[in-house]
Amino acid sequence: MPDAWDRGRPQPVAVGPPRRRLSRADRIREARRRRRRRAVRAVTLCVFIVIVIGAVFLGSRLWHTVFGGGSDYSGEGKSDVVIQVHDGDSTTAIGKTLEDREVVATSKAFVSAAEGNAAIQAIQPGFYKMRTEIPAADAVARLADAQNRVGKLVIPEGRQLDDIQDVKTNDVTDGIFQLISNATCVDLDGDRHCVSVDDLRDAAGSASLAELSVPDWATKPVEAMGDDHRRLEGLIAPGSWNVDPSASPKDILSALIGASAYQYAQGGLLDTAKSLSMSPYQILTVASLVQRESKPQDFNKVARVIYNRLVAPDHRRLEFDSTVNYSLDRQEVATTDADRGKATPWNTYVRDGLPATPICSPGSDALAAAEHPADGDWLYFVTIDMQGTTLFTRDYPQHLANIELAKRNGVLDSAR
Repeated sequence: MPDAWDRGRPQPVAVGPPRRRLSRADRIREARRRRRRRAVRAVTLCVFIVIVIGAVFLGSRLWHTVFGGGSDYSGEGKSDVVIQVHDGDSTTAIGKTLEDREVVATSKAFVSAAEGNAAIQAIQPGFYKMRTEIPAADAVARLADAQNRVGKLVIPEGRQLDDIQDVKTNDVTDGIFQLISNATCVDLDGDRHCVSVDDLRDAAGSASLAELSVPDWATKPVEAMGDDHRRLEGLIAPGSWNVDPSASPKDILSALIGASAYQYAQGGLLDTAKSLSMSPYQILTVASLVQRESKPQDFNKVARVIYNRLVAPDHRRLEFDSTVNYSLDRQEVATTDADRGKATPWNTYVRDGLPATPICSPGSDALAAAEHPADGDWLYFVTIDMQGTTLFTRDYPQHLANIELAKRNGVLDSAR
């Protein structure tokens, strides 16, 4: 029974619905729901962590790709490699080439290393020997060093495909094939690599005209020469060229012939040939004769003699010693009767008209003379002294007198 104090204290009042006692099944279901909620939160957290990690990784890759991020190789590199710098390449383009060939780690690293380097800003198009996996600063230094440029080819005007031996001195003048072979020589990891003259000659005679990039205006006369490697004579223009030392002989010849054909077309050869009612190939052949038969001061006069003789009513043959010497791969002022009597596709003593192919690669001055000959009625010419003085005439008896003068001066040993 409550005492007096308990009777005076306020009694607690229940608020809300009475608490329901959970059954065992309800408690099990509630525990399952809590576990599911915790699992969902854990999975969500894991996905979030993966997303954050992925974003950091991709961001890092983007930073290295776009901004360089300091990525660079170290050491002396792994192996030698030849890369090409194209005409008009920016520093960034060069860096991309180096990155693609695994020379530098990133293009940006190369661009940063090359900043302010005048040699890189003025770098010439061509081929350069490099090392794979080297620091960007080393790549810059190597490109700036002229010793690392390879594949540079210079063809002087008047050269023919094969070597020429001087009869008097026995000196040998390198032909275009030999010049190409020399230009392709490069030392890679201690081994010297060169495209051989024999391989170039084989490709010149065996590859298809399409594979060699022979222009349309030259296909017929080139085809007529069969598999003779000299069918390509004159189609490689003189000048400075860049050849890939790692390319095949066929591809090297194709690149040179294609670029030369473009150069001839840009110079107006095709249009001039039309105005002269001749083929571009014939003009090129005339220019090769002009180059071999005369000095620059007489180029346009000799061109006129050639055209005059080609259309002369009595069908005079050209009778040029240069066309005799061509197939003999030698050079001499006067040829022998036996040599002049040999029937070759080039010998204009026994062949009417022009030789079957050009006899050399004419220079721009000789080509200009063939395109724009001097005015005159000359049919004959002969060089009469060691200074190169050449006399021109239409009168044959006068020509014979000029020949005698050349003999007295020691220029000729026998008549033309």
